[in-house]
Amino acid sequence: MAVAVEKLITSDILKPGRYLGNERLAVHKAWDKAAIRWVLTYPEVYEVGASNLGHIILYNILNAQPRQLCDRAYLPGKDLADKLRETNTPLFAVESKRSLTEFDILGFSLSYELGATNILEMLDLAGIPLTWKERQQTGGEFTNLQSQFPLIFAGGQTATSNPEPYADFFDFIALGDGEELLPEIGLVLEEGKQAGLSREDILLDLAQIPGVYVPQFYDMAEDGSVHPCRPDVPKRILRRVATPIPAYSIGLVPYVETVHDRLTIEIRRGCTRGCRFCQPGMLTRPARDVEPDKVVEAIEQGMRATGYNEFSLLSLSCSDYLSLPAVGMEIKNRLKNENISLTLPSQRVDRFDENIANILGGTRQGGLTFAPEAGTQRMRDIVNKGLTNEELLRGVKTAWEQGWDKIKLYFMIGLPGETDVDVLGIAETVSWLQQECRGKGRKTLNFNLTISNFTPKPHTPFQWHSVSTTEFKRKQNLLRQEFRRMKGIKVNFTDVRISAMEDFVGRGDRNLSKVVRRAWELGAGMDSWYENLDRAFTAWGDAIAGADLDWKYRQVENGEWNLFHAQDRNRSEDAENTQFLTPVQTRLITSLDTPHSLDIPLPWDHIDTGIDKKWLKEDLQRALEAAIVPDCSFEGCSHCGVCGTDFGHNVVIESPIIPQFAGEFVPNTTKAQRLRVWFGKHGNMALVSHLDLIRLFDRVVRRASLPIAFTGGFHPMPRISVATALALGATSSGEIADFELTVPVDIDTFREKLVQEMPTDIPIYNVEQIDLKTPAATQLLETAEYLITVAALEETTPIQWQEWIDTIKAKDELWYEHTTKSGKSQLINLRDRLFELELVETPKSIAESISVIRYVGSYRQDGFLLRPEQILFMLGTVASREFQLLHIHRNRLILAV
Repeated sequence: MAVAVEKLITSDILKPGRYLGNERLAVHKAWDKAAIRWVLTYPEVYEVGASNLGHIILYNILNAQPRQLCDRAYLPGKDLADKLRETNTPLFAVESKRSLTEFDILGFSLSYELGATNILEMLDLAGIPLTWKERQQTGGEFTNLQSQFPLIFAGGQTATSNPEPYADFFDFIALGDGEELLPEIGLVLEEGKQAGLSREDILLDLAQIPGVYVPQFYDMAEDGSVHPCRPDVPKRILRRVATPIPAYSIGLVPYVETVHDRLTIEIRRGCTRGCRFCQPGMLTRPARDVEPDKVVEAIEQGMRATGYNEFSLLSLSCSDYLSLPAVGMEIKNRLKNENISLTLPSQRVDRFDENIANILGGTRQGGLTFAPEAGTQRMRDIVNKGLTNEELLRGVKTAWEQGWDKIKLYFMIGLPGETDVDVLGIAETVSWLQQECRGKGRKTLNFNLTISNFTPKPHTPFQWHSVSTTEFKRKQNLLRQEFRRMKGIKVNFTDVRISAMEDFVGRGDRNLSKVVRRAWELGAGMDSWYENLDRAFTAWGDAIAGADLDWKYRQVENGEWNLFHAQDRNRSEDAENTQFLTPVQTRLITSLDTPHSLDIPLPWDHIDTGIDKKWLKEDLQRALEAAIVPDCSFEGCSHCGVCGTDFGHNVVIESPIIPQFAGEFVPNTTKAQRLRVWFGKHGNMALVSHLDLIRLFDRVVRRASLPIAFTGGFHPMPRISVATALALGATSSGEIADFELTVPVDIDTFREKLVQEMPTDIPIYNVEQIDLKTPAATQLLETAEYLITVAALEETTPIQWQEWIDTIKAKDELWYEHTTKSGKSQLINLRDRLFELELVETPKSIAESISVIRYVGSYRQDGFLLRPEQILFMLGTVASREFQLLHIHRNRLILAV
């Protein structure tokens, strides 16, 4: 049975379109024909989760498996969460509207250290016990998979790097890439379900799959390390590696605007640059390029299938994909007449050149982001950034010469070996770049800077290092003072409290599970960090104190929770050698003189990422010497330990020839034909906003390959004009939109293509050709006809309803106080705006007191209009009682002749 959630998804909640599950390219498989039913649950609001590439890829892959079904769920907004709790309605999957407890397996993406509180929120809303132990106790003996609760697992970067702080909450953890791993898990579940295996036996079978970690089969030792508690599971669990398949990136085109509202195609997975602070670079090795032809094919097919006007190429370092200029130019040339733009994430400034600038430029030139990370050459060498001052200037200057007036730069403070000179070097570097990029007739180059605090991450050479919050604050103040004297600079600093908490949780052990749970109980959801940081930080602090771990958190705050403590021995003989080093460097060198200190077990040592711990220690020593390790994708092997049969090898594809640039998009402003379309808005589409509807029309026209005309200027827009907005939640059978085309199209053909691409809840009633000189429908609006469903809050007879209608019609004046946009009040006579009024449907009984009223009122765009709420005001005035507006349906818009 589907959960009765439709009555909760109404226009009174924020963005109800989040929860409809009717996106284009959503996959709806038959429930009864599926042997295993998945839910991919993203622990963030819909706008974040629905645009996450990994979420889309795994959703498509699972639904491509025979006898497997995959639905989706997201963290609901507070308004819907409150409704769910008030009505005792469990959290549901968006497509089937079924309770999450009806599925066999729930998978959560865990990509941020503090994100687990959102997972607990979703489990609680679903009525699922939070820990695997509670689920076993509550669910009885678990004689088969179809027990009271589904299996709960997590995947993602944070889950892979150190799952221990979250081990109590999950039945298993999926480590690494999921494209091949999740289908293997599905097969094991299907076999176990058919065989009637117990929950424990199924988990034991899953533990044999490389990449599956079942925490309940492992115990934590006193030193925090983790070891098997039974002989039939592996001592170390392998991270899975898969080859990217771009075709699975095409899918899920939301009606609601998302964070990444574009087609995203992965071009390269993994990074071998070897930045010593970078966890993704260490956890995704080896680097694997995607064949350029497959990328081009996926983008072209994806843009046709989705109707997006923007696409993004994704990689940890897009510039290291040698085929980037060729692929970008090929796509730009192929889609040159469709006003398509390309965006790239943060990229290597040393590889930014005119070729990349050409594929990024155009009528909608996007932002540009570089990450120098450090302000001095010495610090960039320590972190192995592989970037010189000359390369930095060349990349920034190229961008400036190609038309960019604003660039975003990422820097980091608190790195090992950093001095105040290095910190101030950030400001000096930015000032230097501004001075070098000056020219007549050009604005000064502006920078948006993000200064983040270094947070040590597991499986990196810097995992043994931390910095005190006091030191972070001091360094931030140094930079604030410097930037006050500079113009054209906007600076954002990361809150040191967030950084300390990320460090504390990210490098924690199983003892932190109780902290995470208590923090959630005290209200520390992800949203609270943005809405009320003080409250969130207090919740986490109270949770840490309640677990008697505040002493450990103090070590993080003081920068002491690392292995670089000064040894109690005389270092006088080295005083001369260390007098010019910072205390941090001295402690680093001191500790490295006692090699056993770096061999202390870590809570994540049982996770086999492929990188040898010995190599991490050696690379830390190289950092102290400011020694660079070359990128092994393009130079010699760095001997990190990854390449081999378990993880594969680097795959680097040489670039094809860069096609000749065919020129920028030139908007076709020819107006050869104007078509007027009458359409409706029913069912779920009533919960899609007007702005989202405008975006939908743009995508429909692109998918249908209709020759739409564009406006001119710097930001060409398709010439599609919807006559007027419809209130959220209202339905209609009389909306109007005008389309202007560059070449004439047969009306029946136009309508057929439009119907084919439109959602079924937006029916097309009629299409007419109108003269090009005819004013737009929005200028011709005169009146509108509505059907409104109204409830009286007291018992009312049909005769009373009719009397009230007649009384309103008999009056010449009904005055209403209207507040203008500027805040001024004015009296208006509503009766002047009402032309027709009749009772269409009367209540079936006195107790029901619900009627349907039809009215025709003014609907001029100069503000002379009659709204449905104002009909209620008139009813209240003549009846001296309160009424409630239950539903609005617009029958038709009437244009002036």
